[in-house]
Amino acid sequence: MPFISWLFDAQLVIGDQTVLWREIVGNVFGLLSALGGMRRKVWAWPVGIAGNALLFTVFLGAVFETPNPVNLLGQAGRQIMFIAVSIYGWYRWRHSEESVGAAVEPRWAGARTRVLLVLGLVAGTAVLSPVFAALGSFEPVWADAWIFTGSLLATYGMAKGWVEFWLIWVAVDIVGVPLLFSAGYYASGLMYVFYGAFTLVGFFVWARARQRADLSRLSTSPV
Repeated sequence: MPFISWLFDAQLVIGDQTVLWREIVGNVFGLLSALGGMRRKVWAWPVGIAGNALLFTVFLGAVFETPNPVNLLGQAGRQIMFIAVSIYGWYRWRHSEESVGAAVEPRWAGARTRVLLVLGLVAGTAVLSPVFAALGSFEPVWADAWIFTGSLLATYGMAKGWVEFWLIWVAVDIVGVPLLFSAGYYASGLMYVFYGAFTLVGFFVWARARQRADLSRLSTSPV
């Protein structure tokens, strides 16, 4: 197909840097998905899946013979993870919308779940770092493993409707920005800078939605 061929090969040259349009378009899809997630729209999931498919080919630069011959295995692998977890989130939100009239109602994860999320992020990073190193991922490998693990937990948290999932994305972005710039993925690095601010906004939007739901229940409960 002509359009697919063009999208796969098209490049944007800025000075001495070459950026794939696939990287730009994939990140735009990711931004649209995050916006839909903040507004709790079911369409956020399929849009995100489309972006994940594009970015998978971008982060395996050496495999797909792109201008940037750097493999970020954690970044590439998390696109597959995103697709798998997004299918679950898509089903969960759509089922909820059909049964209760809302895609998801934000709720706090609770103290125990928060501790498990932090432990999971640290443990996942520790376990995956030597695996990614053995596979030849870009240094520092722990950062790639941190991003992969955090992305898995954040996407699962979004599917569950936990308000805290936005803060996990903040932790991912803090590590992801310097890693992507050092690896030469400038479009993704710039998008991560924007994501960092966006995820903070998303956290407060969901927190207010939770507060409004609590106040509504109090006002309608029998005295």
